[in-house]
Order: sequence, then C-alpha cells, then structure tokens
Amino acid sequence: MIDLTQISRNLQQTADGEWHSKSLSAVSYPEWGNQACFDVEDASFWFRHRNACILEAVSQFPPPGPFFDIGGGNGFVAKAMQDAGLEVVLVEPGATGIVNARRRGLEHVVRATLEDAGFIPGSLSAIGLFDVVEHMENDYRFLETIRAHLSSQGRIYLTVPAYQVLWSGADVVAGHYRRYSRRSLRELLERVGFEVEFATGFFQFLPPAIFAMRVIPYRLGLKTRPEVQEADVKMIRQHKIKSELVERIITWMQQREVAGIRERRENEFGASWLAVARNVP
Repeated sequence: MIDLTQISRNLQQTADGEWHSKSLSAVSYPEWGNQACFDVEDASFWFRHRNACILEAVSQFPPPGPFFDIGGGNGFVAKAMQDAGLEVVLVEPGATGIVNARRRGLEHVVRATLEDAGFIPGSLSAIGLFDVVEHMENDYRFLETIRAHLSSQGRIYLTVPAYQVLWSGADVVAGHYRRYSRRSLRELLERVGFEVEFATGFFQFLPPAIFAMRVIPYRLGLKTRPEVQEADVKMIRQHKIKSELVERIITWMQQREVAGIRERRENEFGASWLAVARNVP
C-alpha cells in the first residue's frame, strides 16, 4: 500500500479520506476544463486511443514502483492504470477533477500541484505527465522539478501536442503555452538530464483535420476565443464520430499505432507525441 505520509511534507488527510495540500497554487488550465472532458472521455475516440497508447508504453517500459499521474484531471488515465493492476496515485489541483476521479473509483487521489504536495526529493519512482507540460510557462524548470522528485532510474511518461504550425484558438482556450516538434521534445528532455528511451507520434490521421478545422479559421480571424459553453459544445461534437465507415477506418489506424508502440517503433509524425524517459545520475 502507498503511504503518502512517508513521502510528503505538505499533505493532510480529511475525515472522509481525501488528501490535499495545505496550500494550492494557480495553474494554467481553465476551471471548466475538467468537467468538459469528463462529459466526453468515456465515449471519445481521442481519450480512449490516448489511453491505449499510454498503457502500451507503460507495458513496454514498466514503472519501477508506484505511478504518480501529475495533473491527471478526472483520473481517466489513472483509472485505466489501476484497472490494469498498477499502483497509481492521481495528483490533481482542480476540485472538479478530484470529485470526478473519486466517482470513477480511484483509490489514491490527492488535490495538489506537484510543488504544493511537498513530495520528498527522489521519492517518486514513476511520473505521468499527460498533456501537462504544454501548460507550463517554463517547461524546462518544471521538468527539472519533476526530475528532482524522481528516484534514480525512475521514469517519466508524457504526452504533448505536436507542431507549433497547428497552433489555434483551441490551444489558447486550453491554456497552452506551446506545441512541440519531436526533436524539440527530445532535446528538452535531454537538456534537463533525462535519457529518452522512446518517443513516437500518434494520432497520425489528425493533423490535416486540425489544420482545416482549427488552424485556417484561426489564422483568418474567423473564430475568436469562444466562451466556456461554446468551447464545451465544440469539444463534445469533435470527439464523436458519426460515420460508421470513418469510425472503422480510424479504429484500424489506431490499432496500427498501438501495435507500433508494442513493437517499439517510433513514428516521426502525429498530432501528439508520446515519450518515455529515464532519470540517470
């Protein structure tokens, strides 16, 4: 069993068993974001495929101990890991995300940012950062903090959005600071001091659709920053596939991507990057 009191200096537990930090810092993520995601995650081809890719990467590069999903939102990834038999802790600063994660049945849930949680340096064996790093104004400094919390030979697993050329209003609304190329992501991780074990693109079929549906209208000024309700509706619409033929084609493509991760083949194209890196002395 995970004993959080042994690895943290700033967490406390409430009477109902919820863990939270004694202080809570602001984050670059919209308050409505977790609920908007929760409403679509279970039925979304995007969230389901991201989970499949992450779980395959974790299977190929197993965590050396308990897995800490930092900024894990509603616990969609963490619950899949828990169901797969992994010992996992969700660390999420958003109150809505924490409520939704507990509804999903996650055993270990902490309301905190990584910094506020006060984890002892070198105490975490595996850290997940799934679409988190792009929300950090200083990604290098943030990853330095991540590395300081990792044990020797500990691993990080992360996903980030690909290609700055795909930047659109959706990135602005989501609170992103940047998108990444595969090379820039590898160089960032190596500069921090990680050894990159695996880095691949996934959602290879999405960049043309993102460019047509988001980037072009954004650059032409046809879409301004949407209100919360409008963004919520658009997210729900974009995560549902109405055509049975399109769904079959996308499913086939997704299966190929998961098989590629199983075979440890690295794709050099995609709408997102998935990387696994090891903390080396």
